[in-house]
Amino acid sequence: MFLKKDKRPNGKTFLSIVKGYRDPVTKKSKAKSMLKIGYLEDLYDEYDDPIAHFTELAKSMTEKEKLSNAPLEFSFKKDEIIDDKTNRKNLGFLVLSYFYHFLGIDDFWNNRQRTAGVDFNLNHVFQALTFLRILNPSSKKASFESLDEFFFDFDFECHDIYRALDVFNFYLDDLILFIHESIRANLGRDLSRVFYDVTNYYFEIPYQDDFRRKGVSKEHRPKPIVQMGLLMDNDSIPISFELFKGNTNDSSTLIPTLHKLKDSFNLGRVIVVADKGMNSGMNMTYNILNRDGYIFSQSVKGADSELKEFVLDESDYCFLSDDFKIKSRIVPTRIWVVDSQGKRKQVSIDQKQIAFYSKKYDDKAKNDRANAIDKARRMIARGNSIPYSSAYRYIKNNFIDHDTGEILNDYDHLSLDTDRIYEEEKYDGYYLIVSSELDMNDSDIIDAYQGLWRIEESFKITKSTLAARPVYLSKRDHINAHFFDMFCSSCNFKIT
Repeated sequence: MFLKKDKRPNGKTFLSIVKGYRDPVTKKSKAKSMLKIGYLEDLYDEYDDPIAHFTELAKSMTEKEKLSNAPLEFSFKKDEIIDDKTNRKNLGFLVLSYFYHFLGIDDFWNNRQRTAGVDFNLNHVFQALTFLRILNPSSKKASFESLDEFFFDFDFECHDIYRALDVFNFYLDDLILFIHESIRANLGRDLSRVFYDVTNYYFEIPYQDDFRRKGVSKEHRPKPIVQMGLLMDNDSIPISFELFKGNTNDSSTLIPTLHKLKDSFNLGRVIVVADKGMNSGMNMTYNILNRDGYIFSQSVKGADSELKEFVLDESDYCFLSDDFKIKSRIVPTRIWVVDSQGKRKQVSIDQKQIAFYSKKYDDKAKNDRANAIDKARRMIARGNSIPYSSAYRYIKNNFIDHDTGEILNDYDHLSLDTDRIYEEEKYDGYYLIVSSELDMNDSDIIDAYQGLWRIEESFKITKSTLAARPVYLSKRDHINAHFFDMFCSSCNFKIT
C-alpha cells in the first residue's frame, strides 16, 4: 500500500491510501482505495508533516495485512477434553470486526488518539462498545464487566468508558461523515431516495430536565423522552441521526437534520420520503427551495372537503388488479409557510396527489376498528375508569343531558360514538400521497413511500436487538454518545 496524492480541480491535494494489484483478467496494474484521508491543506492543523505521517501509516497497514494473511499453526491432543474450568473466549465478534476495520473506523480513532488528550486507547473502547451493543447489549458498566468473555484486546478501566463518551460526542459529526464517505467509496451508496422518520426513547426518571422532556411518546409512556430523527439511504443503511428535546414536534425535526446533512455531505438532489408527521408547508418549501424533492403521505380523514371528495370519487380510478386501484392529479396547492419576519402566509405550489385503494388495507382497517370498538364497549361497561388507549376515540362523553340540562352521573355519560365510526368507515383502504415529483410514475412514488418500512424496522432493531434503552446516563453529551454508539452498531449490523 502507498500514499496517493491526487490534485483536485479546486487546487487542493487529496490524500488517500491505495493498494496496488494486478487485474487477473486484463493483467494490467490497478489500484484500490483503502482509506480516504482528506485534503492535505486541511491536515496541517493536526499533523506537523501529514505526508510523512500517512506514508508511515501506509507501510504499517501493509505489514498489518501481511500478518493477518499469515497462516496459523496449532496443535492439540485428540483425547483432550474441554472442561468448565478452561478459560474459553468468545470469537463471535470477528465478523463485526471485519466490517469495523473495512469501514476504517479503527484508523479514524487511531489518527485522533494523539490530539484527544486521553491516556487510554479510544479505538479499543469504541470497538468494544460497538461490538457488545450487538452481541450483549447492556449498560456501560455491565459491558465492561463482560469483556473477559470475549477475545478482546482491551487495556482500559471502567471509568475510562465514561471519560471516552465526552470524546466520542466531540467527534460525532466527523465520524458520521467518515463512515458515509467510506460506505460510498467501498460499497457505493444509493441516495436517490432518502427515508426519514422520528421515534423517541423514554427515560425511567421522575423528573424532566432541559433535554429529557415530556412529549408525545410513541409508546404512550408518561416519562420524559428524547426525540431521534434518522435518515436512511435506499439500501436501508443509516446515513445520519439527530437528537432533539422530548417536547419537539416531529415535523420540526426534518429541516435541521436535512440542513446539516446537505452542508456536510455535499449531496446532490435527493427525494425525501416520510410519513404524514413530516407533511408540513415548511418542510415542503425547504425541499423545493433546495432543489430537492419530497414524497409524503397525507391523512385522508384530516384533509379538506375538496380533497376528500377527490379521493372518494370513483371516477378516473385505474384498476391495477381486482383489489387495487389508483389515480392521480397535478394541482396548484396552497401551503402555509413562515417568512423571514416570522409571519405565516400562504404560497401556491404545483403538487402531485396520488390516491389509491387497497383491499388488504381495507380489511386491516376494519379488523383494527372492530377490536378497538370491542374494547371501547368493555371500557364503557366499566364506567368512568378509562385508561388511555386507541379505543378511547370511539367513546363519546355526554356530560350534560341536552334535553333537561341535567349533569349526568359517571356511569351514564359514556356511550359509543357511532357518528365517528360511520365517518371513519368511509375511508377504509384509501390512502393519499403528495409529492413534488410531477414527472415521476405513480407506481414508483407508491413503491418509494412503501419503502418506509425499512426505517421503521431499523427503529425496532434499536429498541429490541440493540436494546437502546434503558439509558443509564444523564449528561446530554453522554446521551448523545450512547445513541452515536447505537448508530454505529446499526450501520455495522446492517452492512453485516
